[in-house]
Amino acid sequence: MTDFNDRERAEEAKFAMDEETAFKLAARRNRLLGEWAAELMALTEEETDAYKKAVVQADFEEAGDEDVIRKLLGDLTAAGCDVDEAAIRAMLEEKTVEAKRQMMSES
Repeated sequence: MTDFNDRERAEEAKFAMDEETAFKLAARRNRLLGEWAAELMALTEEETDAYKKAVVQADFEEAGDEDVIRKLLGDLTAAGCDVDEAAIRAMLEEKTVEAKRQMMSES
């Protein structure tokens, strides 16, 4: 019975660690996306820092990436940038890979 309890605790700990890693990865990816979008919109350094935080915050609106995509598309369109949803989705994938590389190099 102890083996079963130990295994259960180990699985719970692994699940919690996996969830935390996924959260950190998404936040890092969103900061990178915010930085990319801020560059397209020619924001100042201070505006860029604030915008990166806003993109991270946007991800808390609903599950999945649609809230982030919607924010970026709306902001980039409002700023007169010639970017469509497909380009944002492609950049989302690219920044996910970049965020994973960064996290792996830190550990």
